[in-house]
Amino acid sequence: MSFEEVEDPYIFSTDTLPSDRRFLPPLANGLLGWRVYNNIMHIGGVYNGEGGRCHRADVPCPLAVRVDSASVSVTQSLYSHRHYPNMMVMEVLMVRQVTSEEPITVNLVGSFTPQSKDIVFESGPDYKGGSYINGKVSTAEYPGGSCPAVHLIWTPIPPTLMLNADQSQGRWGFVLVVANSLESAEAKYDVSLDLMATGNLRPSHEKAWKELWLQSTVEVTGSDSLCKALIGSMFYLLSAFPSINDTSSSFGGVSPGGLSNGGDGQDYWGHIFWDQDIWMYPGIALFYPKLARSVLEYRVGTVEGARDNAQKQGFKCQAGRCPEDIYGQQEIHINGDVTLAFQHYLYLTEVRSLIPTHCHSVSFSLLYKTPCVMISLLQDLSMFTEGKGKEVIYGVADYWVSRVSWNPEDKKYHLLGVMPPDEYYYNVTTQCTQTQWPNSELAELLQDPAPKEWKEVADQLKIPFDEESQYHPEYDGYIKGHPVKQADTVMLGYPLGLEMSPEIRRNDLEAYEPVTDPDGPAMTWGMFAIGWLELGEAEKAQHLLEKCFKNIQRPFQVWSESSDGSGAVNFLTGMGDSCKLCSLVILASVQKECLAFSPHLPKDISELCVRGVSYLGSQMDWLLRKDEVCIILREQGQTAGSTKPCDLQVVLKASGTKIPLTPGKPVTFPLEPGCVCKLVSMSFCWPL
Repeated sequence: MSFEEVEDPYIFSTDTLPSDRRFLPPLANGLLGWRVYNNIMHIGGVYNGEGGRCHRADVPCPLAVRVDSASVSVTQSLYSHRHYPNMMVMEVLMVRQVTSEEPITVNLVGSFTPQSKDIVFESGPDYKGGSYINGKVSTAEYPGGSCPAVHLIWTPIPPTLMLNADQSQGRWGFVLVVANSLESAEAKYDVSLDLMATGNLRPSHEKAWKELWLQSTVEVTGSDSLCKALIGSMFYLLSAFPSINDTSSSFGGVSPGGLSNGGDGQDYWGHIFWDQDIWMYPGIALFYPKLARSVLEYRVGTVEGARDNAQKQGFKCQAGRCPEDIYGQQEIHINGDVTLAFQHYLYLTEVRSLIPTHCHSVSFSLLYKTPCVMISLLQDLSMFTEGKGKEVIYGVADYWVSRVSWNPEDKKYHLLGVMPPDEYYYNVTTQCTQTQWPNSELAELLQDPAPKEWKEVADQLKIPFDEESQYHPEYDGYIKGHPVKQADTVMLGYPLGLEMSPEIRRNDLEAYEPVTDPDGPAMTWGMFAIGWLELGEAEKAQHLLEKCFKNIQRPFQVWSESSDGSGAVNFLTGMGDSCKLCSLVILASVQKECLAFSPHLPKDISELCVRGVSYLGSQMDWLLRKDEVCIILREQGQTAGSTKPCDLQVVLKASGTKIPLTPGKPVTFPLEPGCVCKLVSMSFCWPL
C-alpha cells in the first residue's frame, strides 16, 4: 500500500484516508485476511460458534499500528505475503528530509492486546526474539466437532523508532506468523527471519504477484476509472485465493466479503455461499485453472457436511452447507451452482497424453496392425477421480432425483417449496434457475454406470415459460411486473447457457430490468449488461456497467454490497461479476465444445486487452478495438501448466471462416461473433 501520488493504474493513492474505516484496504492471501489498521484479522477456515451463530473467529493483529511523524518522510508498507501465506508483514522506511545532527523519533501508535472474544489465548515463551501466544476457538461448528488451534509468533513492535544523527534513512521490518501448531509457527518464523536476513522478504512477495499479473490481466484504454476498477477487482479476487504453488495450507473457500471480513454479525459471518461458485469462480477459471480447481477441492472437502444437511431434511445429498433456516431449507439452487462450476472446469481444461496401444491405421492404402503411440485428447478428469469431484456431482444428481416431484398434468418434474436467488419470494414452485448439469455426461466420461433417473430428471425438469408473452416467469405463479431483489431469471442465458431465441432473451431482460430493486446487491447489473451485450446493445450495456461500478468506494477501489455503502464489504461477489463482464465482452460463454464470443466495446473504451485466457491447456491474449479483434496464442513455454496444449482455431459465426491459431503469431479478424474450438484433424498413429 502506498499513499504517494503515482499515475500507475496499479497504485491507488490518496492524500486522506476514507472516513469510513470499513473502506480501508483489505489485504489477504488465501489464508490470512486483514483490513489495515484494524485490531483483528481472520484465518481461512477458522470459525467459532455453533450452527447459525458460526462466524469467522476474530484473531488479534499485532501489526495494527499507525505511524505518527512530523519532521521525517515515512513510508509504511503492509502486506499479506503472496508466496508465504502464513506471513503478514509491516515495513517502515524513514528518510531524513533536512540536514540535521539531531536524532529523529517517530511514534508507532497501536492498541494491540493478545485477546479475542472467540479464542482464549495464553502466552508462551518467546521464540528467537518473537512474542508467542496460542489458543483454540471456544465453540465448534457442530456438537463433537473440532475447535481449531491458532498459534501466533510476531516481531515485537516498539512504541518508537529512532533515526540516529548519522543516518540519512532507516528501515525496519516486522513479521507476524500464524499457524495451526507451534511446530509449524516456529518453522514459518524461521523462514521469515531468513528472508529478512537475505533481503528477500519483500522481493519474494512482489515476485509472486508479478507472476500472477504476467499470467493474466484485464486492462482498458479510454477510461482510467474503469481500468482501475478492473485492476482493483482482480487484485482483491486473487488475494482471496491461495498461491498457485502453495500446497501446504487448506483453502477455506471465498466468502462474499473475503477473508478480511466476516466476524460475528457482519459480512455474512464469513460463510461460503453460491457467490463463490457463480459470481467469483467463472472469472478466475478463465485465467487461472489451478486456482479454480481449489474452489472445487473446497466443495469436495465439505461434501460430508452437505450430505448430513440433506439427510436431516429427508433427502439424499447436497453440494453445500447453509444455516439451518429457510435459506438452508429452500434456497437449494446452490447445488446447481456448484455443479456448474465443475462443468465449466471440465469444459475449460484438457490434457494431451500419449497412450501406448494397439490400433489399426490406414497409411498409403496399406492396412497393418502394430504397436503404436496414439495421441488422445482427454479432459482433466483427475479432478473427478483422484480429486473425488464425482462424489459432489453424483451426490447432487441423487439429491435432485430425491427432491423433485412428478406432475402428471404437464408431464414434467417440479421442485416444490424453494427459494430463488430473488430472496423476496419463498416456498414457490419450479423456480427458473433450478436447472442442473446432466450428470450422466460425467458418468459416461468416467465409464461409470449412471442411473437412468439422472438424465430423465435433467431432461424433464420444468422451466417455466409464458407462451403468450414469450418470456420466462421467475417461478410458477409469478406476476409479471412484481419487484425482484436481484439478477435471477436473466441468468438463464448466462451463465446457465439455456438455449433461447434473441427475442426471448430480450423479453426476459426487458421484463426484469425495470422491476429489479435499484438498491439491490452490486452483481445484479453486470448480469443485465452481459445480456444486452449478447444482443449487440452496447449502449444499454454501457449504462448498466456504469451503474454496476457505483458500488466502488474510492480511493482504494473497495466494493460495498449496495451503492450507498451499506451491506457487505469488501464485496467480492460484485468484483467477480465485473471481471466476468469485461472478460465476457470477449467470451460470451463456456460451452461443451468451444468458447463462444460476441465482442462489443462500450463507447468510452477504445481498446480492451485481456491477457492469459486459458482454454484446453493453452493461453491466449486478446486485444479488442472498435472494428477488429486480435488474438495471440502464447508459445508453449509461456503457457501455465505442464501438459501439451490442444491445437485451436477461431471460427467466425456469420461467414464460417476458420482461422488456425499458431503459437506466437497474431491473428486479426473483424469484430463479430464466433468461437474458439479445437482444430479438427484426422487421427493418426505411428510405429514405436
